[in-house]
Amino acid sequence: MNSNKLWNRNFIMLCLSSFFVFINFYSLMATLPTYITDHLSGTQKQVGWAITSFMVAAVLFRPIAGRLVDTIGRKKIVVPALIVFALSTLLYFSITSFILLLLLRFIHGMSFGMATTGNGTIASDLIPKDRKGEGLGYYTLSMNLAMVIGPFVGLLLTEHWNFKVLLMVLSVTTILSLVFGANIKLTKTVPDASHLTTKQLQPAQGWRKYIEPSALPISISAMLLALAYSGILTYVAGYAKHLGLGTVASYFFVVYAIMIIFSRPITGKLFDRWGEHRIIYPSLILYVIGLICLSQANSPFMLLLSAALVGLGMGTLTPSLQTIAIRHAPPHRIGLATATFFLLFDTGFGIGSITLGRISSTFDERTMYFISALIVVVGALLYYVLHHRKQLQSHKSATQ
Repeated sequence: MNSNKLWNRNFIMLCLSSFFVFINFYSLMATLPTYITDHLSGTQKQVGWAITSFMVAAVLFRPIAGRLVDTIGRKKIVVPALIVFALSTLLYFSITSFILLLLLRFIHGMSFGMATTGNGTIASDLIPKDRKGEGLGYYTLSMNLAMVIGPFVGLLLTEHWNFKVLLMVLSVTTILSLVFGANIKLTKTVPDASHLTTKQLQPAQGWRKYIEPSALPISISAMLLALAYSGILTYVAGYAKHLGLGTVASYFFVVYAIMIIFSRPITGKLFDRWGEHRIIYPSLILYVIGLICLSQANSPFMLLLSAALVGLGMGTLTPSLQTIAIRHAPPHRIGLATATFFLLFDTGFGIGSITLGRISSTFDERTMYFISALIVVVGALLYYVLHHRKQLQSHKSATQ
């Protein structure tokens, strides 16, 4: 068997499992607010609580999942989490009050956080070492495609039929996710500890039980990039309407996805061949320019140009930074490294949705997106200070 082969049965099943999980996530993100206000007579504040409860649960349970996948095994966490994820989707049929919905959203978010953390760790296990950038790029592409297809399917089904029809479709997709996830065959269920030093074999203490320290520097930078991106995902549709470009808004994420689909195979291979810094810095520049273009958009061309630039920039940065987080972690703590990365990434997204919303209401969307560009600049500086400069110092010490 070719150990350098990327596209095999297990990797394809993993990508499909992840795709269907995120179809569920993004479909409900797009349609649940209307369901709450129209069918449960909820307020916009309650919509916010429903979204927040899901994300809080996902963030809280990521570190726990990271520790468990490293200690008791990947699939022993992923499969039960996918079962709970599927059951949670079915339970939406019986929701009659907002309190029950809030509880269900928390359980749904918990299973989402644990399943996606486990799947991310399995991806690292399956991808050949010298193709990590390329492989994780393809893996995260399944999430990017779901980000475009999920809301489209969700809104289409709820507009032409109703929310229950959407739930029927999502119930099928979650079962498919479980089937694909359960049929992934791993040669090792837990990391190989035979090559570890005595110090590494000692149990982690305190917060290190749930956080991988080596993944923190790159994850902090990723948190700021996610914070800036949350303003796009949450507010770009409303921004486009205010500009009189409402009909163009639906194409924003289509262009974003197209740029990722065409660039990801190239940037992933270049990451593995050229090294991380030659990919990260140009991607950061594209991301900043894209946000500045968005802040100054006054025509369909400018709006879609910003989508293309952000797609090239942020679309490359997410898998690249995740690859770095995993590469620098000890093999027996890859699950925790994955959890640490997404813990801070999700935290940035959650903080950004609230903070940038306040900036938008205090000033306007143009100011919000310009400030988002400055946040990415800060993220770039942190990347250099916390990661790149340390590498340079280590290399200098090694050559002396």
